[in-house]
Amino acid sequence: MGTMIEFKTPNGGTAAGYLATPAAGDDAPSLVVIQEWWGLNDQIRKVADRFAEQGFRALVPDLYKGRVTGDADEASHLMTGLDWAGATEQDVRGALQHLKANGRKAAVLGFCMGGAITVIAGVKVHETDAAVCFYGIPPAEAADPRRMRVPFQGHFATQDDWCTPAAVDALAGQLHAAGIPHELFRYEAQHAFFNEQRPEVYDAEASRQAWERSLRFLRQHL
Repeated sequence: MGTMIEFKTPNGGTAAGYLATPAAGDDAPSLVVIQEWWGLNDQIRKVADRFAEQGFRALVPDLYKGRVTGDADEASHLMTGLDWAGATEQDVRGALQHLKANGRKAAVLGFCMGGAITVIAGVKVHETDAAVCFYGIPPAEAADPRRMRVPFQGHFATQDDWCTPAAVDALAGQLHAAGIPHELFRYEAQHAFFNEQRPEVYDAEASRQAWERSLRFLRQHL
């Protein structure tokens, strides 16, 4: 359904990404979908395709510049070496600008590493109109959730040693104290429960609920 494209970045450069387009074509609400730490792989492309089937233009920026892995150690290395500020301010922002050329709104939605970047974009990237985060929270120095500028929805697992229940409690408290419009959902599942290509953690029921809630939220705010 989708194809690889190039789009301009705010610094005058270009970036690549996978764009899935719905039957309505360019005249549709849009979202930037942000990868897990594995890279722009088949799984995240299929997520973009699913959103296109639901009427959204979905663009996945290639944050690793063509590198993809299935090895956790290499994925950790790639994530650690990522220029997070550049990925957010150039790749994600450029993707949003590209999508919003049609005059419609656009959201950011990401998983794991991409979930953390989603929070940063919701705070710092003004082109963002809504944010949906799956099990990702950035370090406090990267973005203060109390400065979230857009409606926010989060999906978190109760069995997660990265986005721990305590970290999610803290995020919820910050958003509530700042009066940010938000929804936070917790699932009796493990980290990465939405990734159907990881049977050791995938949870079909949690994934179904999160998908339906995400679609409702996106349609409401876009």
